[in-house]
Amino acid sequence: MKKSTFVKKITAVALVGAMTVMSLTGCGAAAKADAKGTDSDKKALVYAKGIGPYTELFEEAIIPILEKKGYTFTVSELDLNQADAAITAGDADVSVEQHSAFMKAYNEQSGGNLVALSKIPTVPASVFSEKHKSLDEIGEGQVIAIPQDAGNQARAFVMLQDLGWIKLKDGTNFATASVEDVESNPKNLEFYELQTSYIATSLADFDYGVITGSVVYNAGIDPSTALFNENLSEDFWLQVVVNADNADSQWAKDIVDAYQSEEFLNWIKENNGPKYNKLWSIPSYN
Repeated sequence: MKKSTFVKKITAVALVGAMTVMSLTGCGAAAKADAKGTDSDKKALVYAKGIGPYTELFEEAIIPILEKKGYTFTVSELDLNQADAAITAGDADVSVEQHSAFMKAYNEQSGGNLVALSKIPTVPASVFSEKHKSLDEIGEGQVIAIPQDAGNQARAFVMLQDLGWIKLKDGTNFATASVEDVESNPKNLEFYELQTSYIATSLADFDYGVITGSVVYNAGIDPSTALFNENLSEDFWLQVVVNADNADSQWAKDIVDAYQSEEFLNWIKENNGPKYNKLWSIPSYN
């Protein structure tokens, strides 16, 4: 890797207020008690809600299917790291806001015991630009904004390799790819790490930026303006994530069944165009 390749980190201050923390503990004693158990037959579930289309999909189309089976739901509004900590601690049951790479990174860094149960509809990460109309305009020393968190940063480097802009070392684990895995960077591109949610609002400051699907949706970006969409690998499909202790519970199986049901798949296909502007990639289930 050429010496001129470097990563500059731009740290955005995350403001996590006491009310956010309280939202985890303020669900009520009964809801918390239900969440902490590993009772396979329990019907009262707590789901960790992020800011994005995945929980919206869960609330609009999956919860109604599960309510027909007698399930009730309490929400905890948490960012992904808080959600994973809550599921690890037994204070929440399920997350539908993360891919396997993010989950694995959390497990490794925080000693979590989370497992992914099933792929779910996913919005691919994409390359956008406000400075350039085409990928062909990539040039010497240009600056690429990439997500700061490990899981989504890995997606970015895999995408850049798919574009032919860099080459990763042979044997690189695509779920954990980082700048240290870059073997060749012929155009001496510079990579700026930035919190994913800020890339969309500062895109004009960079030549190109890698923006994840949930941010594309939240920022109201037209997905058709993407210059490149990632090739979704197993590590980057969004997943139903639970504590490993609950992986074989009936409620976890019922959530997976709801996502793979004919009722839901018909719903998402019907709504993908008119409601979501063809935002979703839909997995195939055997």
